[in-house]
Amino acid sequence: MNLETINENKFKKIIKDAVQDVLQTEMAKLRLLIASYISDEEQKEIEASYKKPSKRTAKTLLLQG
Repeated sequence: MNLETINENKFKKIIKDAVQDVLQTEMAKLRLLIASYISDEEQKEIEASYKKPSKRTAKTLLLQG
């Protein structure tokens, strides 16, 4: 392997990682956009029926306009 091949492979990995990051971010935004809105009253009913969720959250996402 020559230096050019190594640099090309590193470049491809950098591009691949960057594209994956962007896709992950955009997919998260899309999921938030298509998720149903739940009013405070509905949330209270859900919590009364099924208890509050655990405090452990894997990820919290906020959709900003």
